[in-house]
Amino acid sequence: MEVAKITSRGQITIPIDIRKRLGVKEGDKVIFIEDGNNIVVANAAKIAFANMRSAFAGEAERLGLEDEQDVVNLVDEVREEMWNERYANND
Repeated sequence: MEVAKITSRGQITIPIDIRKRLGVKEGDKVIFIEDGNNIVVANAAKIAFANMRSAFAGEAERLGLEDEQDVVNLVDEVREEMWNERYANND
């Protein structure tokens, strides 16, 4: 168990062992999640990534993306379509 003291401005220093376990460093953001009568501190980037992964679940299969090259090819196709929409008719 780690203990941190609250300053007069409501700030705390997260102990180094906790920062390491959270995977956070200077400048990173943490999120406070209410869990019943407790507040959980989590790495905001990891939570955002997990939420994004959930939101996109099944999309790779739906789009037929099986590996990294498939993703690169899809990005190239989209870029070409966008370029054509913007510049192809500007002769």
